Parts: sequence; C-alpha cells; structure tokens
Amino acid sequence: MKPRKNIVVARRLRCVMTDAERAVWQRLRAGQLNGHKFRRQHPLASYVVDFVCIESRLIVELDGGQHAGQVESDQLRTDQLEKLGYTVIRFWNNDVLTQTDAVLTAILQALDAAQPPSPQPLSRQRERD
Repeated sequence: MKPRKNIVVARRLRCVMTDAERAVWQRLRAGQLNGHKFRRQHPLASYVVDFVCIESRLIVELDGGQHAGQVESDQLRTDQLEKLGYTVIRFWNNDVLTQTDAVLTAILQALDAAQPPSPQPLSRQRERD
C-alpha cells in the first residue's frame, strides 16, 4: 500500500471500529494504561495496525472470525512487522469482549517485557574515581 493510501485507509478504519476495538481503545487511549501512549489504526510500513505503542514498539492486533481463514497472511504480516523491530500480540475479538481485563493484563505484560532495562547507577567506587 502506498503511504498516502495508508493514511486514508487508517482514517476510514478509525470511523468504523469494531466493538472489540472500541472496548480496547477506551482503556488504552490518553495514556490510561500505566502512562503508555497508544495510537489506533496507525499506518506502519505497508499496513495499518490496530493499536501501536511506538515508544515500546508494541503492536496489538484484534482478530475477528475472518482471521481464522487467513492464518498464513496474518503470520506474514507479523513477520514483516517484527523485522521492523516491533513485537506483535494478537487477541480474538471474542476474548476482548468477554475477558477485557485479562487482555489488558497481557498487554501490560508485553509492555513490561518490551521496556529496555533501566541504566544501572555507577558503583560507589567508580563514582569516587
């Protein structure tokens, strides 16, 4: 997809979000998930991803029933996004709607795993040198 076309598609998708996407977005928007900033329906490479935290390089994809028949293409998409340095996690829409808190917990765990380690302070010996 061309970059300009991606932007048009992303804007359209933001207007026609699924119930599952709306449920997740209500909990991710405005840094509500431990201060992590997410974007929704965001153009990335030749794709439009459902949700992405750019700082943590985490993509959250929500899959409806149509994805059961496109496992190979979803895996190709995941592989290409991972080559760009992103971690991709996927959830079924039904799980989002029936187990929203569990899905959000899994997203938080993925964010924690994606965080670079904090720099260690210099030892006292090195501070004196």
